[in-house]
Amino acid sequence: MNPTIIVTGADLAQQALDLLTGYEIVYAGKTPTEDDMVALCRAHNPVAIIVRYGKVGAAVMDAAPALKVISKHGSGTDTIDKVAAKARGIEVVAAVGANAAAVAEQALALLLACAKSVVQLDARMHAGHWDKATHKSLELGGRTVGLVGLGAIGLRFAKMADALGMRVIGFDPFAKNLPAYVQAVDLETIWRESDAVSMHCPLTEENRNLLNAATLAQCKRGVIVVNTARGALIDEAALLAAVRSGQVMAAGLDSFAVEPMTAGHPFQGEKHFILSPHIGGVTSDAYVNMGVGAARNLLAVLARTPDAVAVA
Repeated sequence: MNPTIIVTGADLAQQALDLLTGYEIVYAGKTPTEDDMVALCRAHNPVAIIVRYGKVGAAVMDAAPALKVISKHGSGTDTIDKVAAKARGIEVVAAVGANAAAVAEQALALLLACAKSVVQLDARMHAGHWDKATHKSLELGGRTVGLVGLGAIGLRFAKMADALGMRVIGFDPFAKNLPAYVQAVDLETIWRESDAVSMHCPLTEENRNLLNAATLAQCKRGVIVVNTARGALIDEAALLAAVRSGQVMAAGLDSFAVEPMTAGHPFQGEKHFILSPHIGGVTSDAYVNMGVGAARNLLAVLARTPDAVAVA
């Protein structure tokens, strides 16, 4: 019987499946609960889990004694209990950079939508209005964008912002050998000097609610906020208040503290919020890149892990 890999999703790119021949692939569906995952692990005792949706915690790991590796279909591993995994000798790997182009493009789209009032003007046009005499958009050239996080996605976005003629400043204590068009600064400088702030860092307990009432108050009045990283980087109540007061001109958000967003969320129906359902990394190309990256990463771990069943 072939060893099993569980995918916390309903599908996986064919190019990834081609790499995993010799393994039984079990799909958990698009919204697997912890109970679903525990049951599947008990039934199949997987050697690997590919994480697309949902969370993988200690209970899931304990239900799979053969588990050697948890491989993220993407770059953010905050949905995996890495402390529990380490304690159990389970490696956690991520397809870092596989969706960098897709997410950076979404960040740029949200920034432009905010600066150019794309959504509002579209709605007005469809309603029969012609606001040429009364509307003024924001020109981004010559303005400063502050990036929190200078990994693969942040640097890809930085290159595009530079091409627009923007001054690019960024904070990332781990970034090295930055390109000449990115100026490394501290967070206080990000808040003080940015006309737009774009979040590109992983979520940790240290940076949860990094953008909050205090830090938003330090920003220029009329700043644009873009977040394609993790929703919990931002105190959502504080952002709502800042947008309503005009301290924040507009917010372009692709990620939220609780996902999926449910009916009645305070952002819904609010002017100056441009929202998308965490689809920055969801393109046909990124889908393949992330699947292949996740497959290659887990195969590499299985190939070097003692007692693991690595299928040639």
